[in-house]
Amino acid sequence: MSRLDQLNDWLGQVLQGKSHSLTVASADASFRRYFRVHLEDGATLIAMDAPPPQEDCRPFVTVADLLHGAGLNAPKVLASDLERGFLLLTDLGSQTFLDVLNEQNADALFRDAIDALLQWQLASRPGVLPDYDEGLLRRELALFPEWYVGHHLNVELDDAQRGALESVFGAIVRNNLAQPSVYVHRDYMPRNLMVSTPSPGILDFQDAVYGPISYDVVSLFKDAFISWEEERVLDGAIRYWEKARRAGLPVRPDFGEFYRDFEWMGLQRHLKVLGIFARINYRDGKPKYLADTPRFINYVRSVCVRYRELKPLRRLLDELEDVKPQEGLTF
Repeated sequence: MSRLDQLNDWLGQVLQGKSHSLTVASADASFRRYFRVHLEDGATLIAMDAPPPQEDCRPFVTVADLLHGAGLNAPKVLASDLERGFLLLTDLGSQTFLDVLNEQNADALFRDAIDALLQWQLASRPGVLPDYDEGLLRRELALFPEWYVGHHLNVELDDAQRGALESVFGAIVRNNLAQPSVYVHRDYMPRNLMVSTPSPGILDFQDAVYGPISYDVVSLFKDAFISWEEERVLDGAIRYWEKARRAGLPVRPDFGEFYRDFEWMGLQRHLKVLGIFARINYRDGKPKYLADTPRFINYVRSVCVRYRELKPLRRLLDELEDVKPQEGLTF
């Protein structure tokens, strides 16, 4: 029996035989799929299909409870089969911030996103979510040389290049670990924020951890799928920092120090994402994410030019710039 047949059978049980139909709601970069469940009375729900052993629904359920406890708008889990990887959720609608963002509404939408992020961070407690520790930070950074450099560019780094990259990785991780820790959504960007009431609806939070306070705000303003002028990014960081200080969150008392943390945390994320987007193509056969890799190279370069410690990474990018990517290959 196919996964879709199993999901339909399970929905028949949890909906107590009520007639329903399914349409594709979305699919993400993982193995999860989401279907919109249409009921006879016109109501809609969302069914998640997260096939074991590749996916585990338990973190989603845990973080959904934390978000609700913080007073935030996240899907409610109406029914679950954790062993088979099925969840039935409330439907937060079909329009994301990314769908509607423009110069006219950006300030209002980002204000909502910042306010919700502050609520999330104010609810933080240690020992509840996994720590964003050195091991995880380094495993994520390692995706860049393995998948972006090794598979996408088909380059094997020499000893000097590996040593230079390791020195930069060490500096990045030291900065990240020195930042105050809060709850981290880990993919807090317009594609995962829904136009809803209250605003925003928050999705794709199952990978949440306890870690650096600047992570989610840099994800918001240096997004995977849309780029903003540096002036707006700086303005957004200032607005967040001012509100965070007033709320009593442990941001750096000096904005310059906070913005350095913001940029270095973004660098960790952007190197990781370059590796992830390459892995999604070459391992999982999903090529569309590769189109956004130039955005991330630009993010990385813009930070490298501002900090002396990052000069070896800038030099490595220069050396790799003329290498032709192995686009289109999958395995």
